[in-house]
Amino acid sequence: MFSNLRSLIFKLDPETAHNLAIKSLKFNFVPNISDENKDDPLFKTIMFNKDIENPIGIAAGFDKNAEVYNSLYKLGFGFVEVGTITPLKQYGNPKPRVFRLVEDEALINRLGFNNLGAKNVVNRIKSNKPIGLLGINIGPNKDTENRLGDYIECLKTFHEVADYITINISSPNTEDLRNFHEQTKLNELLEIINKEKKILNSKIPIVVKISPDIDDLEINKVSEVLLSNNIEVIIISNSSDSTRYSLIDIQKHQKGGLSGKPIEEKSTKLINKFYRILRGRIKIIGVGGVNSGKGAYDKFLAGANFVQLYTGMVFRGPNIVYMIKKELKELLLKDGVKNFTEIIGKKR
Repeated sequence: MFSNLRSLIFKLDPETAHNLAIKSLKFNFVPNISDENKDDPLFKTIMFNKDIENPIGIAAGFDKNAEVYNSLYKLGFGFVEVGTITPLKQYGNPKPRVFRLVEDEALINRLGFNNLGAKNVVNRIKSNKPIGLLGINIGPNKDTENRLGDYIECLKTFHEVADYITINISSPNTEDLRNFHEQTKLNELLEIINKEKKILNSKIPIVVKISPDIDDLEINKVSEVLLSNNIEVIIISNSSDSTRYSLIDIQKHQKGGLSGKPIEEKSTKLINKFYRILRGRIKIIGVGGVNSGKGAYDKFLAGANFVQLYTGMVFRGPNIVYMIKKELKELLLKDGVKNFTEIIGKKR
């Protein structure tokens, strides 16, 4: 059905099309996906001590205001991450701010953490219990004078309703946010978060979302800080504010974060570099260009324990999890494994 509708959807502005997708999921206009691979032992895994049906998640950015997470589980996602959410409501950057690069199977966005604010979102989650594993991605308001305080405010708001909280330090669309990759600043942020967790008597797992544009020296320094602060999981990676050289589409020079197929190889290489340092001491959620079974397979081989996607669904439609699992199953059966976790980090 999606292939028939795609040409019509792609005539709409990307942000309008996205809002339409959210409304469709909200009112159950998207049909249930028939999945013969549901509950297949090949894909079962554990995330934050909870059993999940498969390791394929939806990345933050799709369900910014936690409106349709339960509908996304029904589309087959093993876990859902909502946000990015800031303490106060904010509009984000001026429109147009999302660009669809059809020839490249990519998006460029400069949304700027547009969301309804922490209070609005937490009330919605409390009134609509998640039926699956839920992550909440948090960040600071654009005009805040205390970014550390904003992260703490969101932690205090969400620690009782989330299965994990992601600290977003990697969006290219909030000025100087990526400065938190600097060793001293990242350590200060994570120490403050761990201190607040103790005050709250909270065991909420903290995840850190990394930029794809860091160099090898930064990888080592970031890894040291993550390990010393007992971070359990990292997300590799966010959208890229570089990687434009291979793009074809006329909109390739738009300012913002690039996601989708063009950053697939870049993120997979970065996953493997982190994996070689961390060696399982911190688990990895691999993101960037996942839109097929082969794409997920390559991320697992590189060292990812789980994967997330967003742009892939824009181009392949709402049954993307079903398609990925079907393709991935063929590859795993060829390897003769009983569960996908057997191939993690086996890249030669």
